[in-house]
Amino acid sequence: MAHDGPGSEAEAALDAAFRHARAYLRTLPERRVDAEQSPARLAAILGAALSDDGEPAADVVGRLIAAGEIGVTPMSGPRFFSFVIGGAHPAGIAADWLAATWDQNVGLYGPTPLAATAEVIASRWVLDLLRLPASTAIGFVTGATMANFTGLAAARHALLARHGWDVEAKGLYGAPEIEVVLGADAHSTLFAGLRYLGLGSERVHRVATDANGAMSAQGLAERVASLHGKPILVCAQAGQINTGACDPFGPIADACAAHEAWLHIDGAFGLWAQASDAMRHLTAGVERADSWAVDAHKWLNTPYDCGFAIVRDPAAITGAVSIHASYLQASEEERNPSHFTPELSRRARGFAVYATLAALGRQGVRETVERCCALARRMRDALCAEPGVECLNDVALNQAIFRFGDDDALTQAVADAVTKSGVAYLHTAQWRGRTVMRFSVSNWSTREADIDMTAAAVLRAFRALRR
Repeated sequence: MAHDGPGSEAEAALDAAFRHARAYLRTLPERRVDAEQSPARLAAILGAALSDDGEPAADVVGRLIAAGEIGVTPMSGPRFFSFVIGGAHPAGIAADWLAATWDQNVGLYGPTPLAATAEVIASRWVLDLLRLPASTAIGFVTGATMANFTGLAAARHALLARHGWDVEAKGLYGAPEIEVVLGADAHSTLFAGLRYLGLGSERVHRVATDANGAMSAQGLAERVASLHGKPILVCAQAGQINTGACDPFGPIADACAAHEAWLHIDGAFGLWAQASDAMRHLTAGVERADSWAVDAHKWLNTPYDCGFAIVRDPAAITGAVSIHASYLQASEEERNPSHFTPELSRRARGFAVYATLAALGRQGVRETVERCCALARRMRDALCAEPGVECLNDVALNQAIFRFGDDDALTQAVADAVTKSGVAYLHTAQWRGRTVMRFSVSNWSTREADIDMTAAAVLRAFRALRR
C-alpha cells in the first residue's frame, strides 16, 4: 500500500492496533488466562480465503483484534505460571514498537548505527548485572535455545582449533571427537544444540544429579578426568527448568580447568541470580565459565523474542557464527552485530533490552528477581499447609513443583481444573517418574494477590476432586 499521508488507510490500521494494545495491557491483570481452542471458530473470524485484490489494512487488523479477544492466551499476564517466561515491560513494548517502525536489519554498523550502539550499551549493562568479564562478547539471539547453540558452536570452534582442526572449513569428517559431559537433568535445548552442531544428542556422558536436579561435582570431576587429553565440552546449568536447581559451579570449573575442558553454562533464567546480592550465592563460580546462555524474555521481561549468547573469547564466537561476503561491508572500528549471532537478518532486539534495563535500573532488576523467588515460596507455603499437598523441590529460586494426593491423575486434574477456571495457567511435567504441577514465577507484574488468588483456586480444585 502506498503512503497516502495523514488519514490514510495505513494510519487507520496503526491507530486501531494502538488503541487495542492500550486496552489489552490495561485489562491484562484481570483477563482470564485461557484462550479459545477451536481452530474452526478462530478461522471463521480470520477468514480462510485469500482475496485477489487485497483488503484495507484497517479491516485486516480489525479481524486480528477480534480473533485476539478469544484466541490469545495472556501469557504476559501476572498469573501465567506454566512456563518460565516474563511479561513484557512497558518500556520494552514501546521500544519494540519503534523497532518494528524503524524496521532495521541489524547486521552491520554502517547502515544501522543506532541499533548497533544500543546493543553495545545494553551488552555492557548485562555483563555488569551478571558480574561477567567486561571484555566478554554477546550475541543478541532469539532466546536460550539459540544462545545455547551459539555457545556450543563457539566451544566446538575453540576446542577443535586447539587440536589443529578448522571445523568451519573442514567440517566434522575426520575431526577429533568432542566428548560432551552434562548433568542428567540438563534442559532439552542443550540436546537440540548438540544435534544442530553434529555432536549428537545421545553421544554424551551424563553425570548423576541430586534430588533437586543439581549435578554431582565429584561425578563430573571423575568423568572429566577419565577423558583427559581429548576435546572436552562440559555443560552445567543455572536453574533447572522444574526445580530451579543450580549446579556447583566452583568445583565444576576446577575440574574443567585441570583438564582444559570448555565450560558452558545454560543459565536461561537462573543466571539472573547474579544480579541479587541475596541470591548470587546460588550461582557462585559462574564467572569462571567460557560461555553462557541466558534469556532476556524471562526474568528481564523484554518482549519476545530475545536471548544472549555470551562468550568469554570474542574470537571464538565470531569464528563460529559470523558470515562474510563482498557486499557485507563491515565496519573496521565499530561492533557489527551480525558477527555475534547465527542470523544475518534479524530485528533490532537491542532497543527493547536497552529500554527495559534503563527503565528498571539495577534496583528494578534485583527487586524483580528477589520478589519472584519470594512469591514462589509464598505459593509453596500456602499449598503445603493443606494435607495431601507436597512440594517436591527446595524452592531456592522461582520454581516449585507440587504433587496432590501422591497421585498422577489427581495432580493432572488439579492443574487442568485451575487453568480451565481462567484464574491461572498451570501445566504438569514429569519429575523422577511422577507427574507434578509446575509453578514458575518470572513476571515483573506478579504480586502477592496473584499468588493468593491462584493458591485459593488450586486448593478449591484439589478439595473438590479428591472427594
